Amino acid sequence: MDDVAVPTQVRRGSRTFRARALAGLLAGLLATPAILCAQRAELERHVQRMTLPNGLDVIVVENHGVPLVTIEADVKNGSFTQGPEYEGLSHLYEHMFFKANAAYPDPDDFVARASQLGAEFNGTTSEERVNYYLTLPSDSIEGGMRFLASALITPLFRQDELEREREVVIGEYDRNESSPFFKFTTAMGKALWTTAWSRKNPLGERAVIESTTPDKMRSIQNRYYIPNNTAIIITGDVAPDSAFGLAKRIFGGWQRGPDPFVADPIPPIPPLQHDTALIVEEPIGAVIVMMQWQGPSARQDPASTYAADVFSDVLNQPGSRFQQRLVDSGLFQSIGISYYTLNHVGPITIEGETTPEHLTAAIAALRDEIRQVVDSDYISPAELSAPKQQRIAGTIFGLERASGFAHQLGFWWAVTGLDYFFDYVDNMARQTPADLRAYATKYIVGQPHVIGVLLSPQARQGLKLTPAQLLGPEVQP
Repeated sequence: MDDVAVPTQVRRGSRTFRARALAGLLAGLLATPAILCAQRAELERHVQRMTLPNGLDVIVVENHGVPLVTIEADVKNGSFTQGPEYEGLSHLYEHMFFKANAAYPDPDDFVARASQLGAEFNGTTSEERVNYYLTLPSDSIEGGMRFLASALITPLFRQDELEREREVVIGEYDRNESSPFFKFTTAMGKALWTTAWSRKNPLGERAVIESTTPDKMRSIQNRYYIPNNTAIIITGDVAPDSAFGLAKRIFGGWQRGPDPFVADPIPPIPPLQHDTALIVEEPIGAVIVMMQWQGPSARQDPASTYAADVFSDVLNQPGSRFQQRLVDSGLFQSIGISYYTLNHVGPITIEGETTPEHLTAAIAALRDEIRQVVDSDYISPAELSAPKQQRIAGTIFGLERASGFAHQLGFWWAVTGLDYFFDYVDNMARQTPADLRAYATKYIVGQPHVIGVLLSPQARQGLKLTPAQLLGPEVQP
């Protein structure tokens, strides 16, 4: 199975677009923003949807470019469902998914069947979605759907397999822990999310992973792996009517379960109460500066998420005022800002690389620049054009890869819902400088944040750097 994953943020759907038609559609979108709504409505029609009586969402995107089909199951599970006693177990469950089940009780049989189908399969775990997918020849679609159904509905959680996969997950943990950035990003995450850290940590905690049992795996299955908490997404060389018919026959008998988020609601993320600073020492040559804020929720404040994307794109543009002040000046070697869209509060992150001799001046300039992003003349209307067009272009070109698009569509189904997904291009294109200033005022400027520095012990000793210095109104050179 893959490591825990952060999905890309391309958010549209397609049916059958040849390269020429795709280029024509893109040209129309870029040249005539006023017709975006019509184009969005046309694209939406290419994403075919139905919901079975048991609550399972089935989504089909037809693309006959190559004779392949991707079949994906997306489950609203992940670290956001984890209290401390389950920290990392959504990830371990992902590793147990393609193991013995009632249809294939011997692990060798399961792998052999995948080989017979010509299937490549994998899965990923993120904060608010776990996905499992097969890519296989389109004439094997029924076998692939039954193969996926057996893993979804009738897992066995054999003790011997659990012990082996637990060691695999611990191996992932060890590899991550060996990176000089792991300690830093973990410290930043714990400071930003405080008591909710377990719900933002897909990788998990070693002690929880090492002590898990088949009963805990079964508990996760019974609560979250139910049809009314799952989507089946089929993309590629397939006819929608045929795919829907197969889904009804194969998944229609899967028993609906209680809504897991009614029976066990996800507690709110505690707001950050004050600024926090931390310094992490690791043997690296550069100096990494990171600032993080708790950003918007995609379901509670969707308007701010559109502004967040455009705001980040504008500031990241080469030649922007932000880049000129901080990179072109030589204070930072590179710097960027991002917002990660999540339902249960996504982080806003500024991350830059500098040198020990520039560190204090770089942080001072960064803090000063952040204060100015809400000035009325900081971002002009003209500066919004290129980032908007790049978002549209990335979205449209993302349609051509059926397999990758299945993963993206599944992420947005789980995190925001498809209404958000279908409206994204239009809402992003409507953003104005005033919208961007409102977002920055609400979530960034003057708001509680975490600032961290990752540097070598020698660099810290030479600078005599303390967390208190990072928290001042400015850090003087």
